[in-house]
Amino acid sequence: MNEIQKNNTTSVSSYGSDAIQVLEGLEAVRKRPGMYIGDTSDGTGLHHLVFEVVDNSIDEALAGYANQINVTIYPDNSISVVDNGRGIPTDVKLDDKHEPKRSAAEIALTELHAGGKFNQNSYKVSGGLHGVGVSCVNALSSWLKLIVRRNGKEHCLVFEKGVLQNRLVETVSTGEGNIEISPMKILGETNKQGTEVHFLPDAEIFGDVNFHYEVLSKRLRELSFLNNGVNIHLTDLRAGKEEIFEFSGGVKGFVEFINRDKTHIHPKTFYVNKTIDINSTEKIAVEASMQWTDSYSENFLAFTNNIPQKDGGTHVTGLRSAMTDVLKKYIETNGLSKKEKFDLSGEDVREGLTCVLSLKMPEPKFSSQTKDKLVSSEARPAVESVVRHGLEEYLQENPADAKIICQKIIDAARAREAARKARENTRRKGILDGAGLPGKLADCSERDRSLCEVFLVEGDSAGGSAKQGRDRKFQAILPLRGKVLNVEKARVEKLLASEQITTLITALGTNIGEDFNIDKLRYNRIIIMTDADVDGAHIRTLLLTLFYRQMPQLVEQGHIYIAQPPLYKVSVSDKNSSYLKDDKELDEFLLNIGIKGTKLYLSSEDLNNEVALEGEELKKLFLEYNDAQNVVSRLSRRIDHNVLTAIASGAQINFDSDETIRDSIQQLENALNRSDITFEIVKDSLGIPVILVKRLHYGNEIVTRIPASFVSSGDYLCLTNVAKTFKGLVKSGAVIIRTKGEKEFKKNISNFSEALAWIIKEAESSIKMQRYKGLGEMNADQLAETTMDPSKRRLLKVRIEDLVAADQTFTQLMGDEVEPRKRFIEDNALNAGNIDT
Repeated sequence: MNEIQKNNTTSVSSYGSDAIQVLEGLEAVRKRPGMYIGDTSDGTGLHHLVFEVVDNSIDEALAGYANQINVTIYPDNSISVVDNGRGIPTDVKLDDKHEPKRSAAEIALTELHAGGKFNQNSYKVSGGLHGVGVSCVNALSSWLKLIVRRNGKEHCLVFEKGVLQNRLVETVSTGEGNIEISPMKILGETNKQGTEVHFLPDAEIFGDVNFHYEVLSKRLRELSFLNNGVNIHLTDLRAGKEEIFEFSGGVKGFVEFINRDKTHIHPKTFYVNKTIDINSTEKIAVEASMQWTDSYSENFLAFTNNIPQKDGGTHVTGLRSAMTDVLKKYIETNGLSKKEKFDLSGEDVREGLTCVLSLKMPEPKFSSQTKDKLVSSEARPAVESVVRHGLEEYLQENPADAKIICQKIIDAARAREAARKARENTRRKGILDGAGLPGKLADCSERDRSLCEVFLVEGDSAGGSAKQGRDRKFQAILPLRGKVLNVEKARVEKLLASEQITTLITALGTNIGEDFNIDKLRYNRIIIMTDADVDGAHIRTLLLTLFYRQMPQLVEQGHIYIAQPPLYKVSVSDKNSSYLKDDKELDEFLLNIGIKGTKLYLSSEDLNNEVALEGEELKKLFLEYNDAQNVVSRLSRRIDHNVLTAIASGAQINFDSDETIRDSIQQLENALNRSDITFEIVKDSLGIPVILVKRLHYGNEIVTRIPASFVSSGDYLCLTNVAKTFKGLVKSGAVIIRTKGEKEFKKNISNFSEALAWIIKEAESSIKMQRYKGLGEMNADQLAETTMDPSKRRLLKVRIEDLVAADQTFTQLMGDEVEPRKRFIEDNALNAGNIDT
């Protein structure tokens, strides 16, 4: 018997009844989280936790009991969702089989398939269907705190990894005798009502817990449009960002918001909102809006009970079928395409279309718990009927709009036919059929696609260095000469006429547009490697536009990366060189050199007594102070630099009451002692106080804001900690001394900033430093070591976290309209850095 047979025999003999496990309660969620919330490694599942809680609050709004939702990200990456709905029921459920009898809130948070949405008495329409949402959040959190404000009381439960902490047990008398109950802890009385869920996702499950503001803002923006009258406030205390979503207009307003920077070709947006009876007791509400623009890409968003379906479903099929049939019939009936010899397709109808479809229906059926695809069969005929009748009426009542839309469709069909002929022509020439790879491509020898990567390199010079420095086994190099065609302004036939693009398409092997096939991709990683200057950024943007518009699956499936070459090469000696990614790494490198042989005496008394700060203790202080300086530099674009410096020197801000705000302003005025800076207290749309800082600069008034959320941010905490550490630290007679060999260098200082500046200057004088602007400045060995070696390089993975925002950004930067691009530059000019001069 060989080894494999022995192992198999052992496995069979050990497979008995003991091998069958039953996972109780929330244990199953922690064991297999992906089954309930999606991928836990790429951020999808992490953000899904928030959406599950927010959806519960939205369901309260749909039921007519809530109109305010606050979502807050805290510096520790915990997150809270607060609404003003009815509050989760807090009374004890006596028919609960658990001993002791528990509150309804505890059951909802600890039992799978427990909730108030299995019948239609509490919620006619809801996004939560399976009763596993908030219980999954509880199971997958390091801790969760539930506060329910209901019936004049504030109730609380605290959980750790799904387990209730400090359970209360009471004995009550009933008709069946004495029973033990486990009520919620009462914190006190309140005149508010609603539910607050505050939780920290478990790092054991998700690894690095880091919420992305853009992902959350995208979802909350959608919910605001889909639910008129609901005010949603998102606050990020980590960076002091906040946004209020209070959009109106329903899906029509949503479409017009998406197209605000695009050129829409017809003035009146199509909109329909109708409810269909599917039986004697159940109804489906269909709301849809469509508007065509002069662009060439489709933007389609579909929702069921406010839940997005990125994979579509029966409702999307119904809408597209009705839309295509109605528009084709209108074109044929009105003789608008008599001279054309081609058939119109659904793709032609949808070119340049922005569409939002929202369905409200009882108990929809989805393909999975993540609800990415609707499978309810009754949805298709309902949507098809509503859209068909609505669109027919729209075309009849708006003949001018109808003619423009139909002409757009005919032009799209004509362009599709031209593109087909162009593809046939390129196939005859063997350009895109994979028969031959482009001559510029230095291919790799590995045939397993999952191991291969291709570098798209700017210019032949850098391409030559990359070819010499690569690992030929799995790394391919494709040099790109000049600027790539801006595909935002071009149809497929023009793309296929571009040598640069056909070379790239052939190298990747996927083709583009309707012929795109992800299975033919030849490289698992496509790495854009351009210079760190304006031209390099432009080429990078053009390539990203090409991938996003013509090969979106490459972005969606995580195949696109951006190389991160180092900014600096520093040498302490001819044989000892280091590469540094950015300014932060450079600062730490200089500090490591500068503190060697350095002693800081904080006063003349310390000098006399030879009591000095040195080594790691001194480095820690320097880094803390430098971090605060970086915070001031970064925030100065939003909050006046002088005010931030005043906070770092000890002025404190408190928004607890009008009196504490006035006291805060007094502290700032005392610290600044400047007549050109004044303060004013105003309130935002939610009634939350904001301090306005007004400063005169060459006769112009510059106004910045200090929101209440800033006081809870990590940046404010950093500045106040620096104030506590360094205020009064440096006293009279302070001196910093650095010994280098037999020489001693000394500097008298009056504050810590002087000490840091002197140390940095001393370190810079002892090294050679080179700042790279272009890849061509590196030889093959340097390029390989810093940017291509998988064990040392840094790659930035391209992800689309907000499709609406991404679409808007590409339209602003790469579209024909000048005004949106000008506005983008004006809005972001202060945030720009490292711009070539």
